Amino acid sequence: MPELPEVESICRGLKPRLVGRCVKTAVVRCAKLRWPVPSDISKKISNQEILDIKRRGKYLLFIFDSSALMIHLGMSGFLHLVTNGNASTKHDHVDFVLDNGFLLRFNDPRRFGSVLLTEKDPLQHKLLKDLGPEPLGDDFDGKHLFNSAKNRSLAIKNFIMDSKVVVGVGNIYASEALFLAKIKPDASVCDINLQQYVLLADSIKSVLLRAIDAGGTTFRDFRNHLGEKGGFAESLYVYNRSGLPCRICGTTIEKITIGQRSTYFCPNCQKYG
Repeated sequence: MPELPEVESICRGLKPRLVGRCVKTAVVRCAKLRWPVPSDISKKISNQEILDIKRRGKYLLFIFDSSALMIHLGMSGFLHLVTNGNASTKHDHVDFVLDNGFLLRFNDPRRFGSVLLTEKDPLQHKLLKDLGPEPLGDDFDGKHLFNSAKNRSLAIKNFIMDSKVVVGVGNIYASEALFLAKIKPDASVCDINLQQYVLLADSIKSVLLRAIDAGGTTFRDFRNHLGEKGGFAESLYVYNRSGLPCRICGTTIEKITIGQRSTYFCPNCQKYG
């Protein structure tokens, strides 16, 4: 599933190519995504200039003068730029036809993604307004995590994957950040002290920034706007490495299930909690 680094990589790649371009029309081949694609989407954005492209959590926001597209990639979706006239394939559900001879094409084999339109401030949309802080923003730090954990009792990995606590920290990067912070993934949030939360917040920022620089992580589906795979898989310390030696100490990486998600950790390096 594309997580924050993958979505941010797409955002950074598309922004210089699309801001200032005009969307001539939208072609919807399959409206049955996670939520139905609005039937009037083509009418609402035809001949509209893309003023900006932003990311909020795992949503891409395409800002027009009086509306905004909200695109979520779901489990298997991706956006890519192709030349106008490029033949569509089975899972190419929506095309945005641009004024420069290109299409921005939304492909989603599993159809858990979404293409929505709002004529209000997208940050106040019901899907976004209650989200937690951005992990790379100034308002996210160890003190925020420490305060958010008060009077709660759940595994630290589930806690940092809660989008109301902090957005965009998915399964891959939660496991990696906990490894860097030397915290057990099943440790209770009430057993982590402020100093450890400071280290964890710094670790979340570090792993996300490194993943963005590498273009995200691809195991199977993810491709960026140019159809390229992300390269961060080669740098992973624990995720998807069960049975392999820890890159730091050589101890065998273990796999457990937390919150119905596969979780990877080093039993020697991760001792806190």
